[in-house]
Amino acid sequence: MTDLRSQLQGLWLPLVTPFRDGELDETSLHRLVRHYADGPVDGLILAATSGEGMTLGIAELERVVALVRAGISESGRYLPICLGLSGASTRKMLDTLDETAAWPIDGYLIASPYYLRPSQRGLRQHFSALADHASWPIVLYNIPYRTAVNLTNETLLELARHPNIVGLKDCCADRTQSIDLLRRRPAGFRILTGEDAQYYEALGDGADGAILLSAHIETETFASVRTLLREGNRDAALARWESIAELTRLLFAEPSPAPAKYWLARTGLIERAEVRLPMVEVGAELAAQLDAEMARRREASPQAA
Repeated sequence: MTDLRSQLQGLWLPLVTPFRDGELDETSLHRLVRHYADGPVDGLILAATSGEGMTLGIAELERVVALVRAGISESGRYLPICLGLSGASTRKMLDTLDETAAWPIDGYLIASPYYLRPSQRGLRQHFSALADHASWPIVLYNIPYRTAVNLTNETLLELARHPNIVGLKDCCADRTQSIDLLRRRPAGFRILTGEDAQYYEALGDGADGAILLSAHIETETFASVRTLLREGNRDAALARWESIAELTRLLFAEPSPAPAKYWLARTGLIERAEVRLPMVEVGAELAAQLDAEMARRREASPQAA
């Protein structure tokens, strides 16, 4: 186990969950883990939105965690893992924290309760109860366009004082709110953007890193954008960003993670692009666009994709 607060920076990957004939594809999952563990990834998020976590049963979740931890161990490095959790019932979430307390993870990424649209007071009490109870540190996940409720900065600043709440995946979709939080956050409270298309801007605003589905592709390029910015080479960082900015649009042209899974299957990292209902695989038009982009990148650089 590592200190999640210190590890929560850089480029984190919300790993997709590969399936084959409706079941977990363990062979593809192992291949994915070994591939990314050998690259410039600073941590993994499992079973969140990109990992189709809400379609996984508790036994499948446990199996995914065990397989990923084993694959990381084979790589010879320690890569921190956060388990994505979400739910509208505080009581059920507390039960899930109990069920997962002994798993080989480093923390949780927990989204706001969906559908119910609780007040800010309700959100504070919900996350405080989870943080009081959890055996592992919690990273908050603010994504109001999915949950229908926004964690305001006042609420986030209050929650950030809890010793077991160590950071935020910021998908508030309001740059003004994000910049204000970055300016006012307490020391040691980590903020990573989860908005793929705003990666460059968020780093420039002071984010500690990012959790990006798009970084399944061109991982080294995504990582180099942050490295170059930290070195003060903004021109080179911008050039790198501009080389992958269009990729973030394509990978979200249909509901995620279907486009990314299509790309990963076409390039051989996973066997199939299969997703679980209510998600569906990409349509023919987007598939053709993704194929064309893959071909373009192969022509530009044999190592791309």
